[in-house]
Amino acid sequence: MSGLNPPQREAIRYLDGPLLVLAGAGSGKTRVITEKIAWLIGECGMAPAHVCAITFTNKAAREMRERATKLVGAQASEVNISTFHALGAKFLRMEARAIGLKPGFSILDASDTSALFQEMLKDADKTRVKLIQQRISLWKNALLGPDEVAPADDLEAGAQRVYAEYERTLKAYQAVDFDDLIMKPVQLLEQDEEVAQRWRSRIWHLLVDEYQDTNRCQNRLMRLLTGERASFTAVGDDDQSIYAWRGADVENLRQLQQDFPRLKVIKLEQNYRSTTRILKAANSVIRHNPKLFDKKLWSDKGHGDAIRVMACRDDAHEAEWVVARLMAHKFETRGHWRDYAILYRGNFQARQFEQQLRAHKVPYVLSGGQSFFDKSEIKDLTSYLRLLANQDDDPAFIRAATTPKRGIGGTTLEALGHAAGRRHISLFAAIFAPGIELDVKAPQLAVLREFGNFINRIEYRAQREPAGQVLADLLKAIGYEAWLFESLEPRDAESRWGNVREFTGWLAAKGEEEKKNLLELAQTVALITMLDKQDENTDAVQLATLHAAKGLEFRHVHLVGVEEGSLPHRESIDAGNIEEERRLMYVGITRAQMSLNISWCAKRKQGREIVERAASRFIAEMDGGDGDIRHEGQGAVPSGPTFDKTAGNARLANFKALLKKT
Repeated sequence: MSGLNPPQREAIRYLDGPLLVLAGAGSGKTRVITEKIAWLIGECGMAPAHVCAITFTNKAAREMRERATKLVGAQASEVNISTFHALGAKFLRMEARAIGLKPGFSILDASDTSALFQEMLKDADKTRVKLIQQRISLWKNALLGPDEVAPADDLEAGAQRVYAEYERTLKAYQAVDFDDLIMKPVQLLEQDEEVAQRWRSRIWHLLVDEYQDTNRCQNRLMRLLTGERASFTAVGDDDQSIYAWRGADVENLRQLQQDFPRLKVIKLEQNYRSTTRILKAANSVIRHNPKLFDKKLWSDKGHGDAIRVMACRDDAHEAEWVVARLMAHKFETRGHWRDYAILYRGNFQARQFEQQLRAHKVPYVLSGGQSFFDKSEIKDLTSYLRLLANQDDDPAFIRAATTPKRGIGGTTLEALGHAAGRRHISLFAAIFAPGIELDVKAPQLAVLREFGNFINRIEYRAQREPAGQVLADLLKAIGYEAWLFESLEPRDAESRWGNVREFTGWLAAKGEEEKKNLLELAQTVALITMLDKQDENTDAVQLATLHAAKGLEFRHVHLVGVEEGSLPHRESIDAGNIEEERRLMYVGITRAQMSLNISWCAKRKQGREIVERAASRFIAEMDGGDGDIRHEGQGAVPSGPTFDKTAGNARLANFKALLKKT
């Protein structure tokens, strides 16, 4: 327990009843949980198998297990450390018979369930399908079955009918979806006292991380597993509750005090992450929210640099300023790219920053949304490029052969797959293999060979002709634009086709600039699409949504697009729900360790229009007027120092001169 502060020690040792640990951002909550696991095993003599710790992400569970292993060694492997859903899956595997499932039941992922809903709602547009799917998920998280729903409108009435059919389909498939992994264990624990007692006898102490993010279903599971003994440690922070849109209920924290009168509350307020200036700004913003529990973060990390707030002309100017500032700062401090993060409210805001980072050859990774290179239309096109570069790439073959649809369906691919498997060759090679006529019917083989010959022709041209021309002809030959507009809503199709044109234009320009043909470029694209597979130690700038950044920390943070309508989001303003948006701002500020830069735009492009924007109210709320925040740029807050363009140009010139010397 060396190095722990008094509240942390108290939280670890407390075992006299239910405990709520209010852990502020950067206050060492993961250490408290893992040290408590070690305390339970080492000092209290509790068997590791009787200790259970639950968190929300696989990454958090993995980190918790690694830390526990350092403290208790091999015994950590016996501790039940998992996500809520992994625990639910384990429960259902063990109790499958009691719940009417076969032991080998299937767990459907998001793409599987989306396909089911699209099949059930063939005539509905994609937006309605998605809304119905989301509504059913929220009902399950609220422990409401099809017969318990009280529809509030026509959409919910339709969703209720689909819900009943969806449940019948899952039962026929002997399958469960992601939400069932929590809902079904709760239902069984409530209905079968024998099962409930068996599980309570296995779990002597339960630790729950990120308790503010629990929904009604997860909260109920925790209580059923601990029973009347209520031997649990819940760790959470009401100021970081940002997942109401997916069913999380911050009221679960308030309800704990009402349901457990003996509940002990311990506050962790010392922050080990950020400088005093950053914490002052965070405290200043969050104090505008009504408080469930009053707490104030403090740090002994020193005063730190002033927070910079930059007023930019537009979103293009913002991306240029952020990337230039980031590059100059890295050069001056001799730091690493991984020390920097660019955080934003919505996925759409990443595009401009990706373009600027690519233009300056700055490595980056993107989380909390799709990279431009991970969009379905870009992956469709890169599947063709991957196949041109490597005809043994089976996943690329399957995607290219079936997108757009050309008469190659599941039955055809299954027959081809069997034939390729017996011969130990790739799917593409199997098309032209001797004797393939015995395995694949003539009409199916004709379509496959037509596709194979097309790829061979494109490959021949790709080695000899300009990349841009070959790409344009490929898209025309497969009819990709027409297929998009036939299969999607016009607005969606237009957006995706615009992405394809941007991508092909980028490749064509790259081919001319680097004197590379399409085959050589295809190998470059294959490397780009591997970005998501890089490990966490990759030296790259992190681009992330504020939701995805929760739980992470960076030495230097750029919080961008901090405007009315973006943060707080327009829909939250209209609904009068500013509190969760303010918590998002608080999460963004508290990701920073040493420096924080905030930017907003006076004008921003929305679709085809240029709209006027105003600085977010949160910028004013974080400014205590004591010089901790410096305003720069056009339209800067008058009380702050103005942006000196001459000084900025001189700084950039000095930076370029230094680069030449190195």
